[in-house]
This record gives sequence, structure tokens and C-alpha cells, in this order.
Amino acid sequence: MKAVVFHDIGNISLDTVPDPSLERDNDAIVRLTSSAICGTDLHMIRGTLGGMQAGTILGHEGVGVIEEVGKGVRNLKRGDRVLIPSTISCGFCSYCRFGYTAQCDTANPNGASAGTAFFGGPKSTGPIDGLQAEYARTPFANASLVRLPDGIDDDRAILMSDIFPTGYFGAQLAEVTRGDTVVVFGAGPVGQFAVASAWLLGAGRVIVVDRLPDRLETARAQGAETVNFDEEDPVEAILSLTGGIGVDRAIDAVGVDAQHARTGPAASSETAQQGEAESRDVTPQRNTAGGNWVPGDAPTQALDWAVAALAKAGTLAVIGVYPPNDRFFPLGAAMNKNLTLKMGNCNHRSIVPELVERVRNGSFDPLLVLTNREPIMNVMDAYKAFDLRQPGWLKVKLDV
Repeated sequence: MKAVVFHDIGNISLDTVPDPSLERDNDAIVRLTSSAICGTDLHMIRGTLGGMQAGTILGHEGVGVIEEVGKGVRNLKRGDRVLIPSTISCGFCSYCRFGYTAQCDTANPNGASAGTAFFGGPKSTGPIDGLQAEYARTPFANASLVRLPDGIDDDRAILMSDIFPTGYFGAQLAEVTRGDTVVVFGAGPVGQFAVASAWLLGAGRVIVVDRLPDRLETARAQGAETVNFDEEDPVEAILSLTGGIGVDRAIDAVGVDAQHARTGPAASSETAQQGEAESRDVTPQRNTAGGNWVPGDAPTQALDWAVAALAKAGTLAVIGVYPPNDRFFPLGAAMNKNLTLKMGNCNHRSIVPELVERVRNGSFDPLLVLTNREPIMNVMDAYKAFDLRQPGWLKVKLDV
């Protein structure tokens, strides 16, 4: 079969690899009909999220049709059309039973304390081969896979494999309630769904901070007030918009990528440097133009802004990806404002069924975020365009 394979930092390719097979009784083999490219994939390709093993198939978003099930899978059968949540859960451990499916004690082969298991990730997450492929083995299929209603097409379904649930999880972590003023840092795909989810949970106002005009325009189309940090100090803008009080809830939907954020004149002329590479490679993006880091250490920029923009006793939710060795946070400023901090990986399997029902009954349509559809044979070009954040490349669906 064809699959997108990680070889080294900056080096991935579309390869021919062996088809997967059942390894355990609760496995299923799914023939993928759709996958997607996610910002988390870029973290691994760039090396900002380390520990990737050569030969791992990338991708953690998938929709497909079951080809084969193990004898322990009693609720699904060959021919069922399913959504594959990005994180894997067993359904029977205490964490799964309480809804913390991202912290399943069983799914990660590295042991109960190893943390989240997800498709196409580094050694610490399994590794379990990913979903940018024609076929995939899905562990704990009976507890992880979600059967899809006939009325939901692949375009909408693929958005519920990871980014919509993660955005919704962020709004839940932030404790968004009716009438709240919410700020979302990062207007990428997850940020867009954090905006939508804040509205679904009753927010009164939503503010979005980013620098890319097309992404800010998408947020504006959802009813959000937008702040371009290339053009103004985001904290000052947020305080001005809130009468000097600050926001009730903040969601960091950008994570380690915030280290590329800059303010000031130099930022507007910044050119992303894409190195000369072979057609099979994706070169890690480097930002080399001058500029001022504001307000503090580069890796914590979004966090610094969030803490400064929050009202006293506000809540900060962190759903953007940070590497395990990051040890930077404006702790003193947060403590002095009595802020609540919540963070983590999305409990996909607990959230997905509710979102599937919202889409099925027409109470929410996620399609606004899907901007590009590419055949998997064009995946390398799609990766390069997505990596450079080219205008109009917000979310890429791969037709398998």
C-alpha cells in the first residue's frame, strides 16, 4: 500500500509499504477513504516534538471502511464506515471509564505512565503507525472507533477525527459559560474550532489573535473580533476591547509554534525560509528575519500574552502542543491574578459522539474550516504548502 513515512527530521516520503494485519483480538483493519494533514505532524517533521522513529507512518486523522475485525471486536463488522479518533483508548481502565480517554492506562505500549497513545506519533506514544495511508491497523477498535451515520460525508467526518474535538475540549477546559468573553490565541484549524466551540458553549464575545490575514478573516466570518499581532500589541488591544478588565477565558491553540510569533515592522516583511530540498523532502520551516520577541521567552509568547490578557480569577486552557522538556511558564503573574490553568491532550473518544450528533442533526456544520482537498498522491506538495502557511491553506483533507 501507499503511505506517508517519516525517515528523519525534514525528510518524509510517500512510500510503498506492507499492508497492515491483525495483531490482537481487538484490532480492526480499516481501509482509509480520507485522512488529513495536521499541525502536529509538522511538529514531528520539524523536530520540535522529538523522538520519532524512522519508518513510522504519519497521520492521526482518518475516516474509512472496516475491512477486517478481530474476534474481540463484537460491535463492528466488515463494511462499517467509521471515524478514527486520533487518540487510542481501551474503554475498560479507570481513566477511560471516567472519560479521560487520552490518559488510557492500557493503549500505550510503553506502559500506564507513558501518557497518550495516538496514531503516527513518536516512540513515547507507541509508536503506532498512522493514518496517512491506504490501510491502517486500529488497536482497541471496539472501544475507539465510532460508526458514522450515513448522512455525514467524509469532508465533515474527517474534521471530527481530531481538530473539532480538540477545539471543543479547549473550550471545555477553559470553563466557557454563558456570557463569557473568550480569547483564542492561534487562528489555525484547532483555533477556529475553539472559536466555534466557545460559541456553542454560550460565550458572549470571542477575540482571536493571529497574524495571517486569511485565518483572521475565517475567524471574523464566525463572528469573532480579530487582533493582528503584527499590527498592534495584542494585550493592549484585548484590554482596550474589554474596558481594561481583560477576558474571562483564554485558550492557547498554537503551542510551541508561538515561538515564531513577532510584533513590529520587521514581522510584516518576514519571509518564511524554505530550503532547497529534494522533491521527497519537507524542510523544517525557519524564520530568520529580524524582529522583537514580545513579551518574554520565545517559547512562552502565547502563554505570556494569555496570562497578561486574562481578568483576575480567569481560566487559561492550553491545547497547543508543547514538547515534554519545556519548562517555561509565567507562574508568578498567573498566581498573583488567581488564575486557573488547565491543559492536556483531547479526550477524543469521550467528545466525538456528541459532535457527530451535532453534525448529523444539522445544529453545527464544521465545513468552514476545510479549505483544501488533495489526493494522497499529491501529499508532498500539500505538506509543503501547509508548512509554509500559504494563503488559503487552513486545513488539508487527503483523499485516499
